[in-house]
Amino acid sequence: MTSSPAPLDRAAVDAARGPLGHSRMLPAAAYTDPAVLAWERRELFDSGWVCLGRAHELVGTPGDQAAVATGTGSVLLTRDGGGSVRAFANVCRHRGHELLACGATANRRVVQCPYHAWSYELDGRLRLAPRFEGTANFEPEEMGLVPVGVTERHGWLWVNVTGRAPAFEDHHAGLTAVLSPWPLDELVVAVTHRYELAANWKLVHENYQECYHCPLIHPELCRLSDPLSGDNVEAGDRPWVAGAMTLADGVATMADGGGAVGPMLAGLPAAWQRRVLYVSVLPNLLVAPHPDYVLTHRLTPLAPDRTAVECQWLVPADGPAHAGIGRAVEFWDLTNRQDWAAVESVQRSMTSPGYVPGVLAPMEDAVHRVVRWVAARYAGDPHR
Repeated sequence: MTSSPAPLDRAAVDAARGPLGHSRMLPAAAYTDPAVLAWERRELFDSGWVCLGRAHELVGTPGDQAAVATGTGSVLLTRDGGGSVRAFANVCRHRGHELLACGATANRRVVQCPYHAWSYELDGRLRLAPRFEGTANFEPEEMGLVPVGVTERHGWLWVNVTGRAPAFEDHHAGLTAVLSPWPLDELVVAVTHRYELAANWKLVHENYQECYHCPLIHPELCRLSDPLSGDNVEAGDRPWVAGAMTLADGVATMADGGGAVGPMLAGLPAAWQRRVLYVSVLPNLLVAPHPDYVLTHRLTPLAPDRTAVECQWLVPADGPAHAGIGRAVEFWDLTNRQDWAAVESVQRSMTSPGYVPGVLAPMEDAVHRVVRWVAARYAGDPHR
């Protein structure tokens, strides 16, 4: 379904859609205008497939409930007695109170609104509306929670709030094949760090998909992986971009000292035993599978110039075997903070009258793919 165009100058958007070497970066308003972010919340986050987090953390057992922020509101997740995950608009059908505060969790046999005690089954059916017995024109079967499209893939829960996106595998065609070498479904969260950046969410994706900046701001990273060793995966006009980098001689993984933090992930093909993949799944997930662990970043835009980042290190359920994961955490925490300083500097420049959308170097072709995909959506092209 075609969306309405974003509230941006069309000529500037079209300039960002040109071929590499001729295109320009997005205009400053794409990173600073509240109206643009409001459009993105509706058209990129709510109308596409967004990642809400690891399924086992959010709703791991029957009766679990969790409220998670999405584009323009929040979604209520439940796991019923049969093990099925459901998703609903986090809105009571009575007078619109949130069923759970955003970010809250619960484990109950029913969903109960804290305002007037309307309650619902875990599958969304209305169970009880106090004092409505015998009320004329009240049809309980029509007052169930509003369902939201949900799927579990690679151990994460994803939702499509508006229902406008194609099925997940069509929307993200090719992504499952790219991630298939790693046992993502079997991994659990070992460590979580949370950051709040003074930068637009798109700048995080753009920075993530190039190592042009690495020699200047990531000397520690460059000792473990050659910044010129990357090659990209062709995704076409899909909402994911990926590229791989090779580990330096004598380095087993990206961690302080370069030594492995645990056994190699089960079943990993030889082709990936000395490489790290970096994937941007637009609009809100970054995935970096390593030979012995997986690093992720989940992005939540808070304002045009503020983004919350949930960073997690995933390992096999046999945690003690990955006792060295702390070295990976230390390494990436340092690297993250170097990146955050860079993107926050770019964000500050977006308000300068001297900012003019720049051009991309040949080695920034993955950044070009990110920018081109966003610009196509700004122009009103449908999610494909």
